[in-house]
Amino acid sequence: MEKVGIIYWPKGGNVEKIAHKIYNRFDEQYADIFDLTSIEVIDLVNYDRLIIGGSTVGAEIWQEAKANNKWVTFFNNLDKINLKRKKVAIFGLGNQVLYPNNFVDGIAIIKKEFDKRGAQCIGAWPTKGYAFTDSIAVENDKFFGLAIDEDTQANLTDQRLYDWIKQLKMEI
Repeated sequence: MEKVGIIYWPKGGNVEKIAHKIYNRFDEQYADIFDLTSIEVIDLVNYDRLIIGGSTVGAEIWQEAKANNKWVTFFNNLDKINLKRKKVAIFGLGNQVLYPNNFVDGIAIIKKEFDKRGAQCIGAWPTKGYAFTDSIAVENDKFFGLAIDEDTQANLTDQRLYDWIKQLKMEI
């Protein structure tokens, strides 16, 4: 089996909890988990596949992000390595009730950064079963990655994770 690196941000909340649930579904000899500040970008070359996770933030916040934003630093450092054809899966957390107009937009932002560097994004996930108005993370009725709403659909999270990881293992 190929080595999987799981990277997430922010620490201490639902994103971290979900990242660890994903990690626990892999054999630990084939997977490592890091928060965004605990791994050097150069170390990503040690992984055949990457799973990247973040929280939903409105697109306007990402666009106005300060230079010291952890994601901005991480994305800028991606230029130091070759990501061509590396398979990357993305999961994002959001609240479709409080933020229905930009639900899991963070998935699209992360995808765009990896796309720019030639990575192959996998793990598209159907929008069926979600109730939101708009998301830049959707194309052809699928999210670019797994959408999780721990605030209003926590009861669906474990099954979604199980199904998505099964899908990823087939795509990998």
